Amino acid sequence: MDVYITHLYSDVLAGWQLLLKNIAPNALHNSSARYDAPKCDEDTRVEVTREIMDWIQDRSSPQRLLCMTGAAGSGKSALQQTIAARCAKADILGAAFFLSSTDPTRNRASTIVGTIAYQLGLKHPLFQSSIIAAVKRDPLIFSQSIQSQMEGLIVLPFENLRRSAQIDIDTFPYAILIDGLDECKGEPNHTADPTHLDGDDRLQAEDRQAELLAAIRHCILNNDLPFRVFIASRPEWAVRTALKPGGDLHQVAYCIQLSDKYDASGDMYRYLQRRFEYIGLQIGNRQWYTDNNIHTLVEAASGQFIYVATIFKYISERRASPAERLRIVLTWTSHEQQRARPFEALDRLYTNIFFDCEERVRSR
Repeated sequence: MDVYITHLYSDVLAGWQLLLKNIAPNALHNSSARYDAPKCDEDTRVEVTREIMDWIQDRSSPQRLLCMTGAAGSGKSALQQTIAARCAKADILGAAFFLSSTDPTRNRASTIVGTIAYQLGLKHPLFQSSIIAAVKRDPLIFSQSIQSQMEGLIVLPFENLRRSAQIDIDTFPYAILIDGLDECKGEPNHTADPTHLDGDDRLQAEDRQAELLAAIRHCILNNDLPFRVFIASRPEWAVRTALKPGGDLHQVAYCIQLSDKYDASGDMYRYLQRRFEYIGLQIGNRQWYTDNNIHTLVEAASGQFIYVATIFKYISERRASPAERLRIVLTWTSHEQQRARPFEALDRLYTNIFFDCEERVRSR
């Protein structure tokens, strides 16, 4: 009997270890690799955060997929991180996967299903044992299509759990979050910057993104599973095609566009004000900035949260003078050019920061 138990335990361990080799730990919402990940302040993005949480918690709604789209820098990842934290606190977070084009461990679709299955497996031992059984039955499952992985590692284990009557299914954590779908590439070891992909690479990336959306539709939405899936992405080809009239997700997805409907100006003002006040306490000078300074920076941001976040990081750099850096940033701000192109101010900001860093290196 002892030999049998030892062999059984060894078998289980081997199956779970194989799963662990095919997941992306850096993609977890609480991964150390994402330490200090951007998230919304308590009194910012209140309207859109409330809308997302209301959708997640309304389990009677027939739409079990939410697609949030927005331009780069509009705050999608910060919202996803905030929602992930709230769902985790409410014990309804089933799994989360944060893609990043610059991290080769979490910029491809092949690890998404395994990583989600790993997190779901931690919620109940029977779910976990069903995943292990699937991996033992077919060790090559991780090289199969996304749909095949999803069927074997998520759909069947959940059906086994439901048939077992060992748990009230309504209590199983059901929120699944996927951030940055547009940053999903075709294969590993491609160029880190998606803007530098050649035509074939870009098409392959789009195919993988479309494949993931189709698998979610087929495996989760078309099956009687209680999961509610929240996807955030730039409105790239795969997402636009799926959501447009006639697309696979057009009638089944709840859509949120981070546009003028959710004016972030007030949130950005509070974001900078709170942080500038904190800097004032640190340097012992609460008058180092003015309200007009903040209004100027918020206007230049053109609705892009990444603009004010980048400004704060630049101004608050250690061993630098916040007042001097604020003065420098204000000299870079050009409203006329910003109106000509929505991202002119952001382009100018990055360019000037790079030039400033170069000049500082040369002067040493």
